[in-house]
Amino acid sequence: MGGFEEQFLRGLETTVLVAAISGAFGMLVGLAGAAAKLSRFRALRMVADAYTTIVRGVPELLVILLVYFGGTAALTALVGSYVEVSALWAGVFSLTVVFGAYATEIFRGAIQAIPRGQTEAALSIGLAPWQTWLLVILPQMARIALPALCNLWISLLKDTSLISIVGLSDIMRVAVVGAGSMRDPLTFYLAASALYLMLTSFSLLTFRLVERRMLAPVH
Repeated sequence: MGGFEEQFLRGLETTVLVAAISGAFGMLVGLAGAAAKLSRFRALRMVADAYTTIVRGVPELLVILLVYFGGTAALTALVGSYVEVSALWAGVFSLTVVFGAYATEIFRGAIQAIPRGQTEAALSIGLAPWQTWLLVILPQMARIALPALCNLWISLLKDTSLISIVGLSDIMRVAVVGAGSMRDPLTFYLAASALYLMLTSFSLLTFRLVERRMLAPVH
């Protein structure tokens, strides 16, 4: 492919980096969003509801464009001269926002699936609320939420391809540039497909092993 192998490797690194950072921060956003949705404070519930409703109702590509061009416009107005938002961090922020919105609903559903008596029992034996969350709720929530999180992670890996539209040199960007310059779109798009398939297959295997370990009986 005329020396594009090295560029594909760099694109693979970028794709994994963006997905990993977005997934990690998105999990934190999801936990905070779920806590807000289950809060006794109405204002927090309203903010969390608005966040998940808006983000899940807008295409991911549009979120990326709004963050990239909106961030550039905001910084330019603030500084007084043209400042362009980094494509990498615009992509990470956008995918974090999207991942967090869906993770919020996954975590909320998983927490609500835990019998309320478990929380009451933990509090009755003297555990503080934060200890109840850490020792009782989170471990059970993780087991319940894992299959849905696997699907969400797979979607995140594939959504990283959308960031190529703002110039990030990920797998998809390398494929598009190579297909145009070498006039061989089939080869480059098949190569990109193989890399995405490799990532998703490895992810599915990893989640399957983690799920099996979490569900294994304790002796």
